[in-house]
Amino acid sequence: MRARRVLALIVLLTAFGLLIDWPRDINLHFRLGHHSVNWHWRKPELAFSLAGHRFQLPDKLPKGLDLAGGVHLVFQAKMEKIAAKDRLAAWRALEENIHQRVDAFGLGEVAIRRVKEGNNYRLTVDIPGNINPQQAVALIGKTAQLDFRLVTPVATVAAGQKQNPFRATGLTGAYLERARVEFNRQTGKPYIALTFNLAGAKKFAAITKKHVGQRLAVFLDKRLLMAPEIKEPILNGQAMISGNFKLKEAKEIVSQLNAGALPVPLELIEQEKISPTLGSASIRQAFRAGAVGVLIEGAFMVLVYGWLGFLALLGLAVYGILSFMLYKILPVTLTMPGIAGFLLSLGMAVDANILIFERMREELRSGKPWRLAMELGFGRAWDSIRDANACTLITSFVLFNPFDWHFLNTAGMVRGFALTLGLGVLLELFTSIVVVRAIMRVLYHRREK
Repeated sequence: MRARRVLALIVLLTAFGLLIDWPRDINLHFRLGHHSVNWHWRKPELAFSLAGHRFQLPDKLPKGLDLAGGVHLVFQAKMEKIAAKDRLAAWRALEENIHQRVDAFGLGEVAIRRVKEGNNYRLTVDIPGNINPQQAVALIGKTAQLDFRLVTPVATVAAGQKQNPFRATGLTGAYLERARVEFNRQTGKPYIALTFNLAGAKKFAAITKKHVGQRLAVFLDKRLLMAPEIKEPILNGQAMISGNFKLKEAKEIVSQLNAGALPVPLELIEQEKISPTLGSASIRQAFRAGAVGVLIEGAFMVLVYGWLGFLALLGLAVYGILSFMLYKILPVTLTMPGIAGFLLSLGMAVDANILIFERMREELRSGKPWRLAMELGFGRAWDSIRDANACTLITSFVLFNPFDWHFLNTAGMVRGFALTLGLGVLLELFTSIVVVRAIMRVLYHRREK
């Protein structure tokens, strides 16, 4: 019964994956005798809301620079009005703010790099896709605008009249000297410390004295960052924003605040439209090569292992469906190295089944019943499967470099390869150990040899 429940969950998960993977619009045109039949099916929009944000799964995977081309921009950060000791922090804050702005395009695989040449602080931005260069320059090149607004209490208004819940205070990033992460000595938890200049301290003191108990919202480029509550008057210009911040989250907020506190104008010094180096023909050839490889693998598995090989192919089909489902949910940007990582993981998905089936044959040759040989095959092959895939996962982790360590790879396309390879290894373990095993238990639970 337990194997049947597991198999039922696998079928439901696979059906959900097919729904996500299926094209948005399907049009079929064919003739039956003298009649022409036109059939159209439009997949429902797959979207959901979470914590006030709306998420919509893409109909197609976004393509990287090598497949779709894009825009290459180089900006010069004008640091003349920034103190020397603050320039590095302002430069990093500027990079973080540009990351946030580029998200407005809804794109992945955007590459932003800081380049220092003497006293020149530069940022290079590579954006994949069919992007209007003027639109990108206008979005990225504007100076960050930070301002503080009071959250007004909810009030009854006339029908049809809209109420703006935020009220300007006149307190802007020009009055904020620095934001930084500090730690509570008693709890060890991080909090955000703000230091205002003399004029800003006076403004902040007037606001906090008058509006204790209300919330003061912080906006960067008209985007709400947070809205902490004013718990008491703050008269010395030293504010503390506490909460259940994780260290990474606190650092990101500080970078965004500093982008407005240390406003750095940007000057566009280079602009280039990048043509796709590969294109749709390369994608077709890559998937054609993958299809040929899968056919050869399938023929080998069926010829050598018979029905067991056919079950391995069913697991491989589930693997492919779930892979593309994850690519759309994350989403994964499609690049040629990413496709290579997927095709490599396809071959690895069969390796675990070969280890299991060969171990089963050894148990059967030693005279064990078929069902016991099946269970021992999965159990005793697990050590080899685990160790081999753990090594691949470690390599994928190093290549993906999730913590942006500067002594490791930071190239987006290498990260794309590492991501598809790492996801492939995890899914391969699931399909080989869980999916194929559940199918075999259900189909062969009475078989003995």
